[in-house]
Amino acid sequence: MCLNALYAVVDRFYIGHGCGEDAMAALTLVFPVMMLFGAFGVFVGAGHSAALSLKLGERNHEACEKLLGQLVAFKLLLFFLLPPFVFFNADTVLGWCGGAKVSPAAFAAAKSYLRIVVFPMVFSHLAFGLSAMMRAEGNAVNSMVCMIVGFGANLILDPLFIFGLDLPVLGLHLPALGVAGAAWATNIAMFLSFLWAARYYLSGRSTVRFRFRRIGFYRPLLAKPMGIGLAPFLQQLMGALINLSLAAAFAHWSPDESAATMQIASLGVFQSLSILAIMPIFGTQQGLQPIFGYNWGARNFARVREAFVLGFWITTVLCVAASAVQTIPPFPRMLASFFVEHGNEALLTTAAHDLSVANCMIWTIAINVVATTYFQSIGHPRTAIFLSMLRQGVCLIPCIWLLPILGARTGFFAPALGVWLALPVSDVLCQLATVPPILAHLRFLKKVKKLKSGKVEKCCSMSEVTTPRYPLRTQPL
Repeated sequence: MCLNALYAVVDRFYIGHGCGEDAMAALTLVFPVMMLFGAFGVFVGAGHSAALSLKLGERNHEACEKLLGQLVAFKLLLFFLLPPFVFFNADTVLGWCGGAKVSPAAFAAAKSYLRIVVFPMVFSHLAFGLSAMMRAEGNAVNSMVCMIVGFGANLILDPLFIFGLDLPVLGLHLPALGVAGAAWATNIAMFLSFLWAARYYLSGRSTVRFRFRRIGFYRPLLAKPMGIGLAPFLQQLMGALINLSLAAAFAHWSPDESAATMQIASLGVFQSLSILAIMPIFGTQQGLQPIFGYNWGARNFARVREAFVLGFWITTVLCVAASAVQTIPPFPRMLASFFVEHGNEALLTTAAHDLSVANCMIWTIAINVVATTYFQSIGHPRTAIFLSMLRQGVCLIPCIWLLPILGARTGFFAPALGVWLALPVSDVLCQLATVPPILAHLRFLKKVKKLKSGKVEKCCSMSEVTTPRYPLRTQPL
């Protein structure tokens, strides 16, 4: 997950130092669009990988092969729908993201980057989807190697394509492409990741066999993956809308074009560091997902509860560490300097201050993150959707637009600061609302945890066990 995140971070590292503030703002404008594509990828990948874990627990290998084929079919279908729309409406799409207020150079760079990456994105979708299926079948090593291949290629190609290379002795001349070079480097890297994933499944070494005749859609296998995948899809979709709202809010409340470009560039620094901080947390959830799903399918509720408790403490430690390094001086300024060119003191100071404000309460989000993964993995998509929408949809987006108005009318804080304050406020509100449903399920797991050598005792009839009522109606296991 860290390597996945580093695709965007590496681009911004080189762009921020070599191409300046306008280029950083350009990548920030494109980011919500990339997240939108990622939302559809997560919808397919997370849903099918969780369903695959359940079917493996049930020993239904034919259904596992069909799920793998259905994942590929979904990825190819998305390729024919989304990229053409974005390519031919790039001006409108970037305008929604606040592009109308930034400098012309930033807007032109954003449009160039978006049009280059939009069609080859099918390879990244296939690579990430197949990688998720590898994790679901228990082969985490190959899943990691798949990401390492792409990241390594991107790390090498980015500086070559962005800054160019001139070796007259060898007759080699690569022109400096700037932001467009970062796009082409990403395309090539993702294609190499796809080749590695395809090689794994075509070699016959995978637990679940890939068969071309299985590529298609299977009505009995559509509901469960789509229901499970809906929660992370909405979470990722809300992430895209949040980043779009943040950029649009900064563009709206900035007094001029220069201030808007600086605030959006600072938002790009925040996004890059947030990705690095959050991805280890999400990586932990990716590891918990097959354990939750497999043991729930196998009715080993003791293991499910143990995994939840352990996952919660690991996630809490990661959240506290992420909050500390982004809020305690002098770390915010040191981290921001990785993405700001030398000499741009104004942007560096602004970015460091914004990091401290935005991340001061992310140490509280552990319970919501683990709870969302838990309900998603055990096949309770409605609860997972409810929890995932809390922080992003219910709390954060209204705060992004209401707090700047409050600051402008009261004079207690600047409107731009009000946009940043929306993040910690929503973190706290979300966690308070997450506690009741997860406590209800933990009590349920404790109730059915009649252990006898690590297994549920026969005295506890499974037909008599029901899940807790809050926030769902009672459902038989």
